[in-house]
Amino acid sequence: MQAIDKKLLRDFKRLWIQAVAIALVLACGVAILLTSVGMYTALSETRTAYYERNRFADVFVHATRAPLSLLSEITRIDGVLSVEARVAGYAILDIPEQTKIAVGRILSYPENADPVLNVPLLVQGRFPDPVVTGEVVVNAPFAQANGFQLGDRFSANLKGQKRELTIVGTALSPEFVYTIGPGALMPDNVSFGIIWMSERAAAAAFDMEGAFNDVAIALAVGTSAEPVMDALDDLLEPYGGLGAYDRTTHQSDAFLDAEINQLKGMAAILPPIFFGISGFLVSMVMSRIIALERSEIGLLKAIGYSKTEVCLHYLMLAGLIAVVGVILGWIAGTALARTTALQYAEFFNFPFVIFRVSYWVYAAAGLAGLATTCLGAAQAALKAAKLAPAIAMQPPAPPRFKRSLIDEAMVSLRLTQPTIMILRSLLRWPLRSFLTSLGLALAVASVIASIFINDALDEIVDLAFYQTNRQDAMLIFDEDLPEATLEDIRKLPGVLQAESQQFHTAVLRHGHRSKRLAVEARRPGTDLSRVLDAEGQPIAAPPGGILLSERLARQLNVQSGDTIDAEFLSGRRGTYPLIVTGLVEQHFGLGAYMDLEFLNALFRQAPRISTANMTLDDRYTAALHREIKEIPGITGIIEMNENRRSFEETVDRNVTVMNSIYIAIAVLITIGVTYNAARIQLSERARELASLRILGFDRGEVSYILVGEMMLIALMAQPVGWLIGAWIANAMTNAFTSDLYAIPLVLKPDTFALGSLVVLCAAFASAMIVRRRLDRLNLVAVMKTRE
Repeated sequence: MQAIDKKLLRDFKRLWIQAVAIALVLACGVAILLTSVGMYTALSETRTAYYERNRFADVFVHATRAPLSLLSEITRIDGVLSVEARVAGYAILDIPEQTKIAVGRILSYPENADPVLNVPLLVQGRFPDPVVTGEVVVNAPFAQANGFQLGDRFSANLKGQKRELTIVGTALSPEFVYTIGPGALMPDNVSFGIIWMSERAAAAAFDMEGAFNDVAIALAVGTSAEPVMDALDDLLEPYGGLGAYDRTTHQSDAFLDAEINQLKGMAAILPPIFFGISGFLVSMVMSRIIALERSEIGLLKAIGYSKTEVCLHYLMLAGLIAVVGVILGWIAGTALARTTALQYAEFFNFPFVIFRVSYWVYAAAGLAGLATTCLGAAQAALKAAKLAPAIAMQPPAPPRFKRSLIDEAMVSLRLTQPTIMILRSLLRWPLRSFLTSLGLALAVASVIASIFINDALDEIVDLAFYQTNRQDAMLIFDEDLPEATLEDIRKLPGVLQAESQQFHTAVLRHGHRSKRLAVEARRPGTDLSRVLDAEGQPIAAPPGGILLSERLARQLNVQSGDTIDAEFLSGRRGTYPLIVTGLVEQHFGLGAYMDLEFLNALFRQAPRISTANMTLDDRYTAALHREIKEIPGITGIIEMNENRRSFEETVDRNVTVMNSIYIAIAVLITIGVTYNAARIQLSERARELASLRILGFDRGEVSYILVGEMMLIALMAQPVGWLIGAWIANAMTNAFTSDLYAIPLVLKPDTFALGSLVVLCAAFASAMIVRRRLDRLNLVAVMKTRE
């Protein structure tokens, strides 16, 4: 080992506290990169493997009632590889010892062979015996949430006939990775379940002997879904087809895909911030080391070390810091990614998890960390390499200062001498002060970018559950009913108010752009389910027009006053031109709203309703649920309070963890920046501060110069941190927005205040740690050191 190598190890040992502070910041970037990429690859690969093994379909379509003889024509469509026809429907469930009703999605299970597509994966027990009509298999989360065991029984209202069902098995399906009931916003495994029963029993229950109402199709590799969907729509139109759709609009896969895209966005936005800060810290430390080691650099060159060896020496010192940070990041990132991937797998009902972070991800994270630290040290290392031995052996020329107008202003303000010294230091080294302030600003930004989600979610809850959807419950019908049914609903126990609402599946087109969604129709002046304008006031769609959500309007490239074509796939089928009369803000889904009377007139039908929005008296909840269990034609009841509570609990649990992580990261950034900056200030000004002590300044006044300068820089960083935090928050809202939901950009003063408070407290604590070294200065030894 050469002398220069021993010097490298001694330098790293001497600077280990500063090195660890930098390495922790770098480790945060590496860990976040590994976590986001690890979760992204785990979910993506698990989804791909699960879909392939259990043959998840590519195209789906529902119909009212189609004959089985139609399957041969569907099979002959170009590009169709395989077809699975089923009987499907919803049923109200009566679960023992449970007052509230549950809803079941009934699916037929083939009698003579296993399903061709969307193959359920048996978790426990067996599949139903085709001869025994009462045997069913339920999805495993539903069984677990209700405490079901094999052999347990519950009742189901199947088209007005109450039947007792026996659980003979539990299963999972690629079709229901994200299991959400009709009208719900979040999964509720207690109140919604998937039920497989024998094909014979399901056909008898829904009057589908010799027919089907649901079909799934797998496509040959390289086949485009659009022509196949068009052909399917043509074939099934006479049989009440509701329009074919592919995986991109399949509810379960759409939620999963939105989450995967969020992880991709997080990997692109956050890690570069931490890599940049670590590079900046390395630049600060290395510049100071080289300034203090001028004579050592001269000696190294004088005894024969080349410019390249000297440059590599300091780059290797930065590289050691990077190695520590990368190793810490690898360990933390792997553990965090594995833990989070398992949580995601449980949330999305995967039967297994493929957790495999590729070696290239570790390599990329390591190279990114190494590259940023080496780039941060490059300028200082090149400067050391260029020093001539004779010049390096001499002290650097002192900087030249001159009195300026600012100095005159400080004197006229009668500032104390320590305060003037603080301000002069900032003004004479503005670049260094700015870079230190920028590092702290990024710490503020990381807090703001994490906790703004709290306010955004509060606005979502307020708008979705208190402003627009103000009903206590939604009663969903199996098919549209006459509006006169509302009178019967108002007579149910505990119903205080009931209003009508109608939904129809439609494809909205503008030019070459199109979107398939449910169009909602309301009467003007409805109070329970409303549409709000930009000022938060209720707005009704005028007859002849349609209101669109802003995100839907952007996707269709339309504005108010434009005309779109609406192809309705239910009700009175047909394509109708509609004028866009306004745009509204909406956080859940892509909304399109029409006047109920106009829609009824368009379809040439008597007033009908798809759902009934109700306000309830809580005292009669049990009686209401008992009566609904006996009423045929009801798909389910959505209790908005339960929906909101489930949403808030899920979000709060995830947001609390995320906020804790990012606040901890912000504290690490602050400590890394402040500690290193304060240590550099102390090493540079040790002689100056010792002189002040000898001249009679007490410890408090001398400490004020060091701590005051750091806190002033921290205060200067706050406005910049607010701006950067707002920019990152805006980038996150754009990255996390999908067809399913949009996160609004809500930035309140409390958010900025909390970000500043966290960083200022961490900065003050770090500066006070360095201040303790000031108390231990040996004044005689410091005064003997060379300038």
